[in-house]
Amino acid sequence: MEWRDEGILLAMRPHGEATAIIEVFSAVHGRHAGVVHGGASRKMAPILQPGAQLDLAWRARLEEHMGSFTVELIRARAALVLSDRLALAGLSAICALCRYALPERQASATLYAATVALMDRLGQPGWLRDYALWELTLLEETGFGLDLQQCAVTGTNDGLAYVSPRTGRAVTASAAGEFAPRLLPLPAGLVSDAVLDATSVRQALHLSGYFLHHWLADAMGRPLPEARARLVSQLG
Repeated sequence: MEWRDEGILLAMRPHGEATAIIEVFSAVHGRHAGVVHGGASRKMAPILQPGAQLDLAWRARLEEHMGSFTVELIRARAALVLSDRLALAGLSAICALCRYALPERQASATLYAATVALMDRLGQPGWLRDYALWELTLLEETGFGLDLQQCAVTGTNDGLAYVSPRTGRAVTASAAGEFAPRLLPLPAGLVSDAVLDATSVRQALHLSGYFLHHWLADAMGRPLPEARARLVSQLG
């Protein structure tokens, strides 16, 4: 069995003196692990960094085996954000959430495309809005998508201001009425092209975080990775 694809390096761990086991995320083959012979060497250290875009060739005797990778670097990302603590935390959170939430060897072309686009924007103006939208895409791709397109009460799509923590559906300010304090704020920038300021970014991540914790993590039976909490804490 063998295939060739392009993917993102999510994690690497040494396995013996010179070998490494890596986890990657590709559009066609999803989250996939494999052995890299010589992967723990100094020569490979600059290549096998989280977020690296790799050309991958995988081989195994049987499909269910872990198999081995040969890799070539397409572009590095970690080195580009080392001087930006927040962007580096974002990179770590993306990799950790992909490892946490994605089933092994299941294609997810939509999320993969969104992940590549987000990683290429880390540290650039507006990337935190892209990250918040990416978490919503992650929820969608794992079966826990929110309905933010129209009001659950009136059916309109203007003036959306809240999300129900029970149903994940948007609600307008007028329809929320006295129930508004029980609902989650919906920043306008998540349903329009409006810019998210610092307060709105925190609201956006609180919104997606609520459903990551209460829907996804509950279904997974284990807490979210600490890397996401570190990103949120750095937002102050």
